[in-house]
Amino acid sequence: MIREALEIVRAIRARDPAQPTFAEVVLCYAGLHAVLWHRLSHRLWRMGLRAPARCVSHLSRFLTGIEIHPGARIGRRLFIDHGMGVVIGETAEIGDDVLIYHGVTLGGLTTKPGKRHPTLEDGAIIGAGAQVLGPILIGRNARVGANAVCVDPVPEGVTVVGIPARPPGKTKGSQTAGYGIVPDAPDPVAEQIAALRVEIAVLRERNSLGA
Repeated sequence: MIREALEIVRAIRARDPAQPTFAEVVLCYAGLHAVLWHRLSHRLWRMGLRAPARCVSHLSRFLTGIEIHPGARIGRRLFIDHGMGVVIGETAEIGDDVLIYHGVTLGGLTTKPGKRHPTLEDGAIIGAGAQVLGPILIGRNARVGANAVCVDPVPEGVTVVGIPARPPGKTKGSQTAGYGIVPDAPDPVAEQIAALRVEIAVLRERNSLGA
């Protein structure tokens, strides 16, 4: 556990642009604490001690604001940045070196037993507020933009944004996926406003002709 904690601390220090000190990460980073609590709850879950596992998970959520089901499988060096409001479901699987921002849900779309939650491969980034739903695969180094709703698989290295999440043209990768959308990506709100303006102009023209 100590070795893994040190590994996560080094990963956070390397990836966080705030450049925190070692002590800051150990004492103040809820994402680190949540992952370590999850290791304990997951171990209890696999031993069949489900009630104690859920108690540990519940305590972790109370202390960190991050909810990780004891059954979820998490790889090495997971960095949950900020973390408040993150929910990771029972059958979610997360690879190595994944970055998840605050407000993210790795959720399901059905109440039926079985695989219900997403699988995130190594190096994936899930932006703030994104909802990744269903037993879909988010490929290696893929990115889901902030506030996107993703219900379809994302190929390796591809960035998706919007509702429903889709690639912005043929753009691959983005350093802005955590908080926004990639440069020159289509803005769905602006598109709707433009369409409404056209309809208003047409209606005004019809009214002027009728008058």
